[in-house]
Amino acid sequence: MKKKIFTSITALLLAFSMTACGQDTPLLTALDYELDLENNTTYKGISIGDTKEAFLEAYGEYDMETCVNDGPYQSLPIEEIPFEESIQTILPTFFIDGNPVSIEQICEENEIERVDLLAFLSSDDYLNGHTVLYYYLVFTWENGVITDIHSEYMDYNKDSAYYEDLAN
Repeated sequence: MKKKIFTSITALLLAFSMTACGQDTPLLTALDYELDLENNTTYKGISIGDTKEAFLEAYGEYDMETCVNDGPYQSLPIEEIPFEESIQTILPTFFIDGNPVSIEQICEENEIERVDLLAFLSSDDYLNGHTVLYYYLVFTWENGVITDIHSEYMDYNKDSAYYEDLAN
């Protein structure tokens, strides 16, 4: 399962590298990734059984990636996300030194191309001076309702060797 998630995240990063630049999308904060474990509710009040309308009201303005029928994650316009099918949506954010940052910010501040992001963030040079965490909320959908929600993260500083292998 962990291997599939890492592979999916790699695909997700590649998908992000192909999305349009210049979009001014708000970023989720660390608090947004905390779930109320008692009732499996997100910080924005989304829970199992909620519909597309509630989900989009809470998260419609954020970057998200969609996996349809166990395929690759891809960036789809909201109106093209097939919520009635078997899908997963992911809401990701990088946290560099505790601050949420966009991929565009990382690339601009470090003068790198998006395609080089994974190699850059997993390099010893970068990780020696920074903490890099990648958080994501995963929503599983069946027949137009959320059937599962979980929050995960990857710590590049602890697992940099794994990410270096993926980047090469």
